[in-house]
Amino acid sequence: MTDSLADSNELPTRLKCGDRDALAALFAQYRDRLWRMVNFRMDRRLMGRVDPDDVLQEAYLAAASRLEHYSDGSFSPFVWMRMILMQTLTDVHRHHLGTQMRDADREVVGGCRYPQATSASLAAQFVGHFTSPSRAAVRAEMLTQVEQAVAAMEPIDQEILALRHFEELTNSEVAEILGIQQKAASIRYVRAIKRLRGVLSHVPGFFEGSQDAPDG
Repeated sequence: MTDSLADSNELPTRLKCGDRDALAALFAQYRDRLWRMVNFRMDRRLMGRVDPDDVLQEAYLAAASRLEHYSDGSFSPFVWMRMILMQTLTDVHRHHLGTQMRDADREVVGGCRYPQATSASLAAQFVGHFTSPSRAAVRAEMLTQVEQAVAAMEPIDQEILALRHFEELTNSEVAEILGIQQKAASIRYVRAIKRLRGVLSHVPGFFEGSQDAPDG
């Protein structure tokens, strides 16, 4: 085993011991995934006003200040950092939007409130790759159909779609974040995708730009 690989495998253990160098290394390792989450979850009204990189920096500082609380290792390093980033993003929303934020736009998972992926935002993401003029009419109709299909799902199933497709998390990470068994997370994901496929079976290549996330 190379030294770099050995160090990588030791980072979670070092993090539990309060090693700030391990925190920096892991945060850098997860940065692209965390940035993708911020970009997906940030309220569209804040685009151009708030830089996702600034949100990441605030989250890193928050993680550093809470490092001693990670000693029990209740969560994997990535999920722990993502939870802190979610709280940071919630604070950013509250600061910039204030009373414009609605409780209906947030969900409680693992005891924390965070910006929830709404049926409208999920639908917009799913049909986003149908942008050519020749598909404009199809896209508008599809948007309505997808939003209705997603809105009919339970909030946890909507969230699983968001986590798997747009944050590109593994099934095990989704289960950890939502506090459910991996088998349950997998069943819910397959069921939600099956429902979407049924609604949009008449649209050739709908899932070509949005492949199923890998299991793990």
